[in-house]
Amino acid sequence: MAKLAFLGLGVMGYPMAGHLAAADHEVCVYNRTTSKAEAWVAQHDGAFATAPREAAEGADFVMACVGNDDDLREVCLGPDGAFAGMAKGATFVDHTTVSAAVTAELYAAANEAGIAFVDAPVSGGQAGAENGQLSIMCGGDQPAYDAAEPIMQIYAKLCRRIGASGAGQMTKMCNQIAIAGLVQGLSEALHFAEKAGLDGASVVEVISQGAAGSWQMANRSETMLDGHFDHGFAVDWMRKDLGICLKTADENGASLPVTALVDQFYKDVQKMGGGRWDTSSLIARLRQMG
Repeated sequence: MAKLAFLGLGVMGYPMAGHLAAADHEVCVYNRTTSKAEAWVAQHDGAFATAPREAAEGADFVMACVGNDDDLREVCLGPDGAFAGMAKGATFVDHTTVSAAVTAELYAAANEAGIAFVDAPVSGGQAGAENGQLSIMCGGDQPAYDAAEPIMQIYAKLCRRIGASGAGQMTKMCNQIAIAGLVQGLSEALHFAEKAGLDGASVVEVISQGAAGSWQMANRSETMLDGHFDHGFAVDWMRKDLGICLKTADENGASLPVTALVDQFYKDVQKMGGGRWDTSSLIARLRQMG
């Protein structure tokens, strides 16, 4: 049994921390909205703290899953940040999707404090977090990863170190780039089927068994056809992630024309009031266009 801290109890972090508690680890949670932490403790036992430093004190591993670069800096740095409470030799595991720049900044700060740091963004959505079936892509020093992997495996379907610090975040960018194009392609296919007077469910049943099949088709086509967009990762967060991808591409010279286009399509969905809809809502934009 390890002593753990989990910072951030959103739709991903709440169930992830729950899996750690169910595995009989000693878990202390922190959330900016304290009522969420209180609810988690009521459901899973454990304890909650009112500051990241307090949660991290004495922890062998501190896991974080927060919103963006600034949120991550806030829970890590400063007198109330987790780094200030962590003992030398402890490991910080960041499950947030953030920029490679903030990962480099925090990796350096952790090393200076004698703390190991693993960037470990996840894929699999809310359902993956709830079912303990996340794909975790990691960057960091091999010993740090080796220490943290058994903890991460508790809520993982696959957990792998890709390379040095920052490699996990770069891999997550690849993930989001691939998803953006897939969702747009699926949206266009379903929209085309509707315009052609075809039964969308029957179309999906057939084409999903061939080369067009994908996770998106298997898990989102039915709700897309029904116009239900409350099943996971929000458009607002996808635009945050795609912004990171596009900025990094400008820096490393990668060409991402489809990603840039789909990012603008998601901007249109936001203008429709769909910022909190899930990413499959790209089809709603096509339907609005006629």
